[in-house]
Amino acid sequence: MVLGSATDIIEHCGVPRFYFVDFPLGNPCGKPYDLEMQRNIVGAALDLLETASRPRTVVKDPNNWGSDEWRQRYMEIKPEDRERMLQQGEERRRKRQHLREIGHTRQD
Repeated sequence: MVLGSATDIIEHCGVPRFYFVDFPLGNPCGKPYDLEMQRNIVGAALDLLETASRPRTVVKDPNNWGSDEWRQRYMEIKPEDRERMLQQGEERRRKRQHLREIGHTRQD
């Protein structure tokens, strides 16, 4: 059973049971410090282990984050961060190319 937010990835993988929480990535169990919400989500996800009647069952959690503001900011690149991020990407590509040239692959 998977508890998470990346429904497109999880459904593509075909997990047997998926408890979907429509929250920002990194928060599958609920809002930070909201213990009641977290317990409810984890409890409902564990219940899915017993109640799923067929393979690839997906259940959507009824809780909401409170606003959809996080969706608007998701993957946002601020103008002041653009150059730094471009440089980081270039450096990473150079390092990966060097590793390929010396025979290292991702499996190593």
